[in-house]
Amino acid sequence: MPQLKDIATQVRRDIVRMVHGVQSGHPGGSLGCADFLTALYFKIMDHKPEPFDMDGKNQDLFFLSNGHISPVLYSALARSGYFPVQELNTFRKLNSRLQGHPTTHEHLPGVRIASGSLGQGMSVAIGAALAKKLNNDKNLVFSLHGDGELEEGQIWESVMFAPHHKVDNLIITVDLNGQQIDGTTDDVAGLGDVGAKFEVFGWQVLHMNGNDMDDVVATLEKAKGLTGKGKPIAIIMKTVMGQGVDFMEGHHEWHGIAPSDEQLAKALAQLPETLGDY
Repeated sequence: MPQLKDIATQVRRDIVRMVHGVQSGHPGGSLGCADFLTALYFKIMDHKPEPFDMDGKNQDLFFLSNGHISPVLYSALARSGYFPVQELNTFRKLNSRLQGHPTTHEHLPGVRIASGSLGQGMSVAIGAALAKKLNNDKNLVFSLHGDGELEEGQIWESVMFAPHHKVDNLIITVDLNGQQIDGTTDDVAGLGDVGAKFEVFGWQVLHMNGNDMDDVVATLEKAKGLTGKGKPIAIIMKTVMGQGVDFMEGHHEWHGIAPSDEQLAKALAQLPETLGDY
């Protein structure tokens, strides 16, 4: 567990450096989900960074639906061996494979769908999970979604579809940080009891603190143990936007702005270099 926490700290360091480097990107949600992505790629998922195979047969798959938090995905992918860590230095630059929102056109290893048009990732994850069933592939499909993203109608079509078709090799996670680009989710369009909504639709629902690595790992392991029982799994993950950088924590303004030179220095002082900077 200490090793996972060290990796998550470096991932957070990567995030603020990437976004600062081009003065563009989405640090808040990325920082909040660093523990989750670290746990997935370094502990939970059965995956094969090399050689990267778009079909992903006989391995677990992950789909990032809220694609604007690409910095955390890119760091997790690079640090787990999908592409050279040094390539993080090209984030959002001209001709980079690391676009602001992940795309497949650049053929970046680890990216299986273009995402950023919110609401679509759950449909893709369900399709991939059904394909695994048809192929007698026993591996699992994971996806991540923002709480603001739940305002998209396509999400709820997917939420209805998965239990009806017993897509029980699927584990989706909702990042419940209570923030979106225009303010708090309560102010923009209150979500109510998200877990209860998934339960009513027929999902097996778990809750976890997404910024407590012990809880993240334990809950994801529990979710894996619940697969194959006729229901898809939904994890309602409570996080803090900007987690790890005190002046960013809990503020929706950090959804999509970059730190200044002074703010970067303050952020890095709170995030020790654990794996070596790119």
